[in-house]
Amino acid sequence: MFAIVTIAGQQFKVEEGQEIFVHQLDASEGDSVSFDQIHLIDRDGTVNLGKPTISAASVSATVLGHQKGDKVIVFKKKRRKGYKLKNGHRQRFTKIKINTIVG
Repeated sequence: MFAIVTIAGQQFKVEEGQEIFVHQLDASEGDSVSFDQIHLIDRDGTVNLGKPTISAASVSATVLGHQKGDKVIVFKKKRRKGYKLKNGHRQRFTKIKINTIVG
């Protein structure tokens, strides 16, 4: 059984018991969160498709912790002009565990 769900602006294919990293959520470690933008649910070949979402469905998850991703270097240069710009960025992620898929 799996579902296609929108979490923090991105779509994920999730299954019960799966642990995934999503963009940082406003929740503390150990909190329970619920997502209601479910686009598709597949139960052993029986597909329930939303238009665009399934209204009676939800996915509940537990927040396991917060982390930072790998550093991304942004380097800009224009040749022969003496222009160089170097910036770094680390995206913040939240690790969640999918508990149940209802719908």
